[in-house]
Amino acid sequence: MTVSHTDIAHTDNDNRDTQQATDEQANAVALSDNKAADDAADSRHGAATTARQWQVLSQLKRNRWVGTTHVYEQLILAGFDISLRTVQRDLNALAKRFPIEKNNANPQGWRWEDDAPLQSLPHMNLSQAVAFNMVEANLSQLLPPVILDELFPWFDLARRQLKNSKVTHSWIDRVRIEPATQPLIAPHIDLDSKDNIYHALFYQLQIKASYTRSNKSQASEYTLNPIAIIQRGVIIYLLATRTDDSETIIRTFALHRFASVEILESAAKTPDNFQLDNYLDAGGMGFSHPLFRQLPNHGKYTAIELQFTKQAGKSLTESKLSDDQIVSINNDETLTIQATVNLTSQLVWWLRGFGNGLLNAKPGLLYQAVLDKVVEDI
Repeated sequence: MTVSHTDIAHTDNDNRDTQQATDEQANAVALSDNKAADDAADSRHGAATTARQWQVLSQLKRNRWVGTTHVYEQLILAGFDISLRTVQRDLNALAKRFPIEKNNANPQGWRWEDDAPLQSLPHMNLSQAVAFNMVEANLSQLLPPVILDELFPWFDLARRQLKNSKVTHSWIDRVRIEPATQPLIAPHIDLDSKDNIYHALFYQLQIKASYTRSNKSQASEYTLNPIAIIQRGVIIYLLATRTDDSETIIRTFALHRFASVEILESAAKTPDNFQLDNYLDAGGMGFSHPLFRQLPNHGKYTAIELQFTKQAGKSLTESKLSDDQIVSINNDETLTIQATVNLTSQLVWWLRGFGNGLLNAKPGLLYQAVLDKVVEDI
């Protein structure tokens, strides 16, 4: 077979064209791979930025300024490897897209604007909205400000969710929590003092307080170790020890009697082995009565016997005074209740509420306390 120069030339041209096409295809693939790698890197970088900035937004509060340094420290704890300058840039960038504001102070603080919409909260169903509504109505007095600040947006969302729900409004209109005793108006509490007490308790710090005792007209200065908050009726009490008390006696302080409270940097000290439930079970919030101080252990865990008219004592057949309570129906249609309780002023006040329905009480000191109407003010 004879091959001409023309055929060879055509073949060489074809080979060059094929090689060029192959090279162009390879370059295109390489460029595509590089672009995909760059896109993936950009995507990873963008995702990291979004996650970081979302974390920045989550640190901001309503009605309270949060320092840039605090936000930076929280992000470091969350595992972000960034600089303070990056956080500052993030906040300035986010302020252009989200309703957040700065106070231009030194150090600078940031917060959500008062009318900021709840953009970061997920959808809340009606059951959750009812629960948050009841928490706000019944527990907000006992929650520390640091937690309330977190919950206020949820309370707001719950109110909005319930606003147009006829079914939920029907439920709320049919549920109430009524006190078992005469309703009283809560005394005025200095809000700054309350916030500082709750803050100190939450972070376990000591406080310096100006406090007026019930039997005094002038306030006294105390340095206290906050231990617990207890609400009894409409009165909120702080359990605390005084730093000038060598016996570290746990005392009760009514919040409405605090004139001012300063948070100290020193750590609060809690008595060894203190357990709030054990303290309450032992009658710690019952408050002592002067007549019972002559009894062993001031009347704690005392066996009592109460005699009621049948009508007056009926409620005690359904709700017990103690787990070991025994109810006896006497021949004269009266009731005798035997139980083991702590003898306190609270018990005395409660028994007085039965009036002539309480016929007798043992030990004799208990009945004397009810009849004498001598109760030590606290």
